[in-house]
Amino acid sequence: MSSTQKLHDLGQSLWLDNITRAMLDDGQLQRYIDTYSVTGLTSNPSIFDAAIASGLYDGEIASLAKQGIVGEDLFFTLAIEDLQRAADLFAPVHERTDGVDGWVSLEVSPLLAYDTDKTVEWAKELHGRARRSNLFIKIPGTPEGLPAIEECIASGVPINVTLLFDVDQYVACFEAYLRGVERRIAAGLNPAVSSVASLFISRWDAAIATKVPEELQNELGLTVSLEAYRTYCEIMSSERFQRVANSGARMQRLLWASTKTKDPKASDTLYIKGLASPFTINTMPDSTIEAFFDHGEIGASLPTDGGDYLERKEKFAAAGIDISALGKQLQKDGAQAFVKSWTELLAKIEAAAAK
Repeated sequence: MSSTQKLHDLGQSLWLDNITRAMLDDGQLQRYIDTYSVTGLTSNPSIFDAAIASGLYDGEIASLAKQGIVGEDLFFTLAIEDLQRAADLFAPVHERTDGVDGWVSLEVSPLLAYDTDKTVEWAKELHGRARRSNLFIKIPGTPEGLPAIEECIASGVPINVTLLFDVDQYVACFEAYLRGVERRIAAGLNPAVSSVASLFISRWDAAIATKVPEELQNELGLTVSLEAYRTYCEIMSSERFQRVANSGARMQRLLWASTKTKDPKASDTLYIKGLASPFTINTMPDSTIEAFFDHGEIGASLPTDGGDYLERKEKFAAAGIDISALGKQLQKDGAQAFVKSWTELLAKIEAAAAK
């Protein structure tokens, strides 16, 4: 049995953190589903920026531009077409799991990360245009994104909350989701609106690589994960969640994001082995999932009580790392990085349209 199948059988969903027109056309995505136990897919502005740069979209971009479709509208036309095809490939998983798995994700413009009203407007618009029940709209878990998340859930739009880094951000995201669910219950609506909370892992270790002793390198991401998983398990057993679950609500699943190892000296499957945990998702790029399929090992499941996360945090504090401040900075930097990719993406589309 392959390592990817073993991880799937442990109870973790393996999602691909990539999409290109090529992998849809040549059957690569279907092979990942059939061979690597992949059951979902995520995308972001950086991923689409790289896809557009391949030149495979140039002909369609030029055609759409001649029809007067330009800028962001042109991009979303291309992205939705790809994600509709991917969503259809995952539809059997979605149906078999009664909507728990088999999702794809499309992100709102990163330029809206700090604009609540516009985020809600675009999330509803994009979900309506996609016409797929297994498509998440990605909204950043910034302070301004939280009320947008609540409003979208209350409106029945499934949401993938992105750019979460620390436990405080994760809890705030879950509470926004829960408020949306509670509003649906109060209104007599079906509360089973799906959502995932995407916690970014590897960027923690990249941020402090030169600031901590060797024994603490590549350990902060896993430390944050231990605390987050403990919190996730506590939330699932909380009275507040159990009340809404009794009305038909579902748990907002925890998703491990940014799980490609950044340190070339570390294992290329570091964050796959270290984040094995049931009823969670690990979304990983092609190279990481292929590496795990080839030579990955499954570690012990994350402890539901967080294990030694407190002792680990104390070591980082002693090394001068302010985890709370760093989490805020990472979220800010992540939002800015997506804006940069978005700007470059639109510039590539404009150049292709002008050919």
